[in-house]
Parts: sequence; C-alpha cells; structure tokens
Amino acid sequence: MPQRTEDLRQTIYIELVHSLFATIVPTLIMSVAFTLSAALIHIRLGDPLLMALGLAGIVASIVRVAVVLKCRRDAVRRQDRAHARAMERWFGASYLGFALCLGAFGGRVFMLHSVEAHMLTICLLVGYCAGVAAVVGLRPLIAVPAMMIAIMPAIIVAAFNPDEIYWVLSGTAASLLAGGSYSVLVRHRATQAEIGKRISFASLARHDGLTDLPNRLALREWFDAHVGRAPRERAVAVHYLDLDGFKPVNDRYGHPIGDALLCAVAGRLSHSLRAGDIAARLGGDEFAIIQRDLGRVEEAELLAHRLSNAMKQPFRIGEYDIRISACIGTVTSTSRTDDLERLLAEADEALYVAKRGGHIVMRRSHNSIAA
Repeated sequence: MPQRTEDLRQTIYIELVHSLFATIVPTLIMSVAFTLSAALIHIRLGDPLLMALGLAGIVASIVRVAVVLKCRRDAVRRQDRAHARAMERWFGASYLGFALCLGAFGGRVFMLHSVEAHMLTICLLVGYCAGVAAVVGLRPLIAVPAMMIAIMPAIIVAAFNPDEIYWVLSGTAASLLAGGSYSVLVRHRATQAEIGKRISFASLARHDGLTDLPNRLALREWFDAHVGRAPRERAVAVHYLDLDGFKPVNDRYGHPIGDALLCAVAGRLSHSLRAGDIAARLGGDEFAIIQRDLGRVEEAELLAHRLSNAMKQPFRIGEYDIRISACIGTVTSTSRTDDLERLLAEADEALYVAKRGGHIVMRRSHNSIAA
C-alpha cells in the first residue's frame, strides 16, 4: 500500500507538471504584448534604463517560448518523475526570469511621470498575473512567486506616490495579488484531489481487489503497450498457472485463510519475475505470467520450473503451514501476429494437458510453428 500511494503521488506530480505545457498561446500573447508595450513606452519616455529592461524582457520571453516548445515535445516521449522534475526546473527558471524582467520594467515605469505609460503597464501586469493564474496555477511554487515578482515593484512604487489615486491603485493591485494567490492554492488542491480520484478509480478497475495484482484488463493493456506494439525480434512467453490443492484449503480452513493464501501466492509470483515482466490474477486460483524479450526459449522453461518450485514451498498462513502445488501451461511465440487472447488460449490448452499429469507443459505458439 505505501508503494501504491507513492506511485499515485508521482503520477499526480507528473500530470501537474505536464499541464504547464498544455498550451503555448498565452505565452505567445504575453510576449507580443510586452514587446509592443515596451517599444511604445520607450518611444514615449526615451528612458535608457527602460530600453535595457525592455530588451532583457524580450530576450527572456523568447527563452520562455523556446523552453515551452522543447518541453512539450519531451513530455510526449518521456513520462518519468525525474524528467518531469527537470522540465519543471527549466520552465520555472524561464518563467521567473521573465517575471523578474517584467517586474523591474513595471517598477521603473511607475518611477517616471507618465499616466499613459502607467495605465498601459498596469494593464500588462494584471494581464500577466491573470495568465499565470490560469496557465501555471496548478504549480503554485512557480505561479505565486512569478505573480509577486512581476507586480510587487509597481505596487511598492505606486504606494509612495503622493497622489491618492496611486495609493488606491497600489492597494487594489495588492488585493488582486492576494486573491489571485489564494485562488491558485485552492485550485491546486482541488485539482490534485480530482486527479488523484481519477487515477485511483482507473487503478482499481485494473487491479485485483484481493491480491493487488493486475487483472485481465491491465494485463491486456500491458501486453499491447510492451509486446504488441514492439518489434517481435525476441520471443515472448505466456504462462497460465492454476493452483493444485487450493479448494481443500478453503474447505478445511475457511475462505479468509484461502484469501490470505492467494495473497501469499501473488507475492511469490511477483518476486519470481525479472524486472519488466508481469504477473496477473485472471480469477479464482488462476494466474498468468508474461515474459518478454527472451533471448532463448529455454528461459521460459526455467521460469516455469522456478514458479512450480516456489509454489511447492510451504506457506505460513497464520498458525498453519499450508502446502499446495501448481500446474503450468506455457506457450512461447516469436510471431508478430500473436495477440494476448490467442496466447492465453494456447497456454490454457497446455495447462489442461498439465493437469492430467506432468505439472508443466511447454508449447510453441501455432503461429510460430507455422512460420
């Protein structure tokens, strides 16, 4: 359960980071608006420092657009937490860099005496903060500092202006900043909870409620993603496993002990696999195991014997030492046309033979034989 919780947190985090790159339109709009505003204000006021800050902001906005474009492409190819964290750092640095340039530019404008420039700048700053809240709001550690860095210099300078209008403007802008920051935090918490529920429900639909192993639906999705779409240059093996002696356990010790035994079986199966392979519960006391990228078909036979030996070892369930065994039907394939249902059906046929004697039956897929 702790691992499942940690996996859920990581999945939520990755999805929230990817939301930063959902659209580039607001970033482009802000870049154009800043460039035009900086140019017009510089022409009107002719201040050298404003020109330098405007050029710095234009460069920062170009970098910001480039980072968003690159991260959008990378987000499609990679879905791991480490890469998501790296993307968030790049995005945050470029975003805060532009906010710093915008804040310095806005503060400098409010130091100069031009009502028209002040009006244009406050529209630019409020528009920027609204865009940050809408686009970056799911990552408060970026959104809130960016809004504060961008608008606080203008708020502070306006507060020291002797005109009462500017005092009201400063207070209003500060109130909007506080309200926007609070809304960002509330939205982040609500969205985080919503994503968590959605992922949890999806996970429950794909996991066996008793053993926590993937179910048949999850097994099919895993096969399609890891085997079905990959070039079949190496063999894949499907093992169909059925427990011998499980029904007498339920009859003798009761269903709670039987359920605990199934959980213990699931644990042994999982620990017997290589990284990258999968075990699933199909129902009752039937399980399926898939091995992929086999260098030799004999590797499947080795795993079948390892699984059989693991099931023969006594299970300590409460105060009872319980002994069972397993029959295993295994089918291997190198054919690209084999799908999971066909392989499971052939493995089930091999299992039927194994139940009549032998415990382990190995077969090659009919498609592989025909090829």
